[in-house]
Amino acid sequence: MFKKRTNAKEAKELFLNSFQPFLKIENLPIEECDGRIIAENINAGINVPHYRRAAMDGFAVRASDTLGAGTGSPVILRLSDNIESGTCMRVHTGSPMPQGADAVVMMEDTVLNEDKVEIFSQIHPFKNVGEIGEDVRKGEIILNEGRMLRPCDIAVLASLGTGKIKVFKKPLVVIIPTGEELVPRNKKNLEEGDVYETNGLMSAMYIRKWGGIPQLLDIVTDSPEKIKEAIISNLDADMVITSGGTSVGKRDYVPAVVGSMGKLLVHGVGISPGKPTALGIINNKPVICMPGYPVAGIVALFYFGKSAFRKLGRIPDEPERIVRAVLSEKIAGRTGYVTYSRVKIDNGRAIPLATMGAGILSSVSKADGFVIIPENIEGRNAGEEVEVVLIE
Repeated sequence: MFKKRTNAKEAKELFLNSFQPFLKIENLPIEECDGRIIAENINAGINVPHYRRAAMDGFAVRASDTLGAGTGSPVILRLSDNIESGTCMRVHTGSPMPQGADAVVMMEDTVLNEDKVEIFSQIHPFKNVGEIGEDVRKGEIILNEGRMLRPCDIAVLASLGTGKIKVFKKPLVVIIPTGEELVPRNKKNLEEGDVYETNGLMSAMYIRKWGGIPQLLDIVTDSPEKIKEAIISNLDADMVITSGGTSVGKRDYVPAVVGSMGKLLVHGVGISPGKPTALGIINNKPVICMPGYPVAGIVALFYFGKSAFRKLGRIPDEPERIVRAVLSEKIAGRTGYVTYSRVKIDNGRAIPLATMGAGILSSVSKADGFVIIPENIEGRNAGEEVEVVLIE
């Protein structure tokens, strides 16, 4: 069917090595930067805290004045507005340390009697005191370029008084659904052969979920000219995903169009479902040609699209979410193919779902994840413990 079936791992490496991450940067308020990728190292402009502060509610003291204090032998200090030998001052968490004080006795270790404070705990200098720069020191790198920001990171930026930072722009991904049989979802009366468009919608939602900006086009008919026109008109995007038209039928023009416009790297991959996947480069931009069958399409999107998207947008890799379960029945693999078998997890069991139907979209919706069978293994047996890569 194809001139060459490329090993799945080799196809991914070839594809990922064929383009570079982009360098588009924007300056945004930190409130808008959750999940964004930092475009430069961020240095602290101030110390945090910028003053010595009490770390507990209690009384600021000279630590030497608490010498010998214990549960049965309290030291008595006088409440005062100044710190000197034999005096103490009331402080609250975060309040500035009084001049002359070097420690704080916790409220729980004291008893207040009018202007006298009984101290029941001996403490050492700097106890319960936050020193200048204890949290962040001025000039230090607090966040490195390439980090994906979390709310706690943004809180650190806020503690420094940071207003805006430079982040990499979100990749713009154009998605082109193709096929004579496809009809928009607002068509009410389906005729024989009509199929509602779903792959483009699904791809757009995953791109958004992964942190990109999807641009879903209207359905393009099976015409080389129309497909080429759709791609040319959207080369301002950072990445192109097409759906359908990748097999070897009379109306499967997409790989040839990609090859005529740039470089077709791969057509035919050792993954199942997903063999008709094609990968290419146009104007130094990655192009993924997903098969039209929805399950084959989602496998191609997950296997190639997610990795390519993350490289393009400089998004750090993250490990797959994996759980272990026991197979309820045997599942078969295909020699020479990495096989993605859909399974549902129920009380520690992995139950296969329509494992051979590349067009059964509902099986993915019903599934919790995939059991991935390597290309050199014939399958997995019932009762075998397997890893399930979760879809979400």
